[in-house]
Amino acid sequence: MQRFLIFALTISFSLIFVLSSKAQDKAFYQKKKVWTTERMVLTGNFDKVKKPRMEDFKTQVFHFEPTHQDTTGTCWSFSTISFLESDLYRQHQIKVRLSEMFVVYWEYVEKARRFVREKGDSFFGQGSESNSAIARIKQYGIVPRQVYDGLLPGQERYNHTRMFREMKDYLNFIKEKGYWDEDIVLATIKQILNKYMGEPPLSFEYKGQTFTPVTFRDQYCKLNPDDYVEFMSTIKAPFYTKAEFEAPDNWWHSKDYRNIPLDVFYKTIKQAIKNGYSVAIGGDVSEPGRYNEGDIAIIVPWDLPQKSINQYSRELRIYNRTTTDDHSVHLVGYTHKYGHDWFLIKDSASGSQKGEYKGYFFFRDDFIKLKMLSFMVHKDAVKDLLEKFDDQ
Repeated sequence: MQRFLIFALTISFSLIFVLSSKAQDKAFYQKKKVWTTERMVLTGNFDKVKKPRMEDFKTQVFHFEPTHQDTTGTCWSFSTISFLESDLYRQHQIKVRLSEMFVVYWEYVEKARRFVREKGDSFFGQGSESNSAIARIKQYGIVPRQVYDGLLPGQERYNHTRMFREMKDYLNFIKEKGYWDEDIVLATIKQILNKYMGEPPLSFEYKGQTFTPVTFRDQYCKLNPDDYVEFMSTIKAPFYTKAEFEAPDNWWHSKDYRNIPLDVFYKTIKQAIKNGYSVAIGGDVSEPGRYNEGDIAIIVPWDLPQKSINQYSRELRIYNRTTTDDHSVHLVGYTHKYGHDWFLIKDSASGSQKGEYKGYFFFRDDFIKLKMLSFMVHKDAVKDLLEKFDDQ
């Protein structure tokens, strides 16, 4: 009798496991709103996915509450600014909200400048990369968010749709007509930006002192833009060399990305957050395994079994463009739960507002390995790794 009970219980548990796996191993279409339009999106069943709760993330860095980017393509600025805010606290115990839109304003100016110099053969979009945000801060400085938030009087939410269309139409016009006067073009672009965002300050008062954007960066924040490094993982370039990150949002074709093997890529991210360094990270979140209502991002079993995630399955998706660079986020915490590493993600996008933890996602280890394409971290977090590169 006892043997029979043990056998029955074993069969029961096996059936539960199989049914649980079967429940997860399903795909279906669901109508979802993507920006301002509704479309049918392929998704999965997440009812049986074991996931952590916010209180499980005992390892966290200081960060401010999530800020919503609203109807803009400026995740790269929100994630990088959040990353810098955390790093300023780590280094200097400074708590200061920085302006995402100050960086966005000057990024558009520099995109337009390159568009003119390349005679229209340069990508002009809303997206960008973390190292470009750092480049703008190095070039123009930075200001507190309370000094310049990029909102006009009476506005409470961001919407860059009309502003971007107006700039894009203007640049298309000068390309069609061959009007390549840089001074005139940049002056016009600034007029458009000022109309929708307001003009950024040349100097300002903050806590009883007068600053320029540059002196605020150097004297108050003590922020050194050269302290931050970018990594990627692709077999298209030799490992432990610098190369271009091939994505439209790398509009200036930066070749400052350090290329490392996938196992090192993942290990570096994990070690950084466990050692108190946060990470600005970007990749593909337009995936069936990103479940907004459940605050999680995983690789669904019918996409790819976890044991098959490696350098080459990752590369195939980069090659055939089923993995693209479409979103940047800020990695602020870590836990190990239910046999997986989980990473706490601070996210400025609208999708992150639909779950229990507004502005946050839990990225599972498989999602990081397969779908995250690049990351930025302070150079002190990766001293040993940097020694493997000849340019050091």
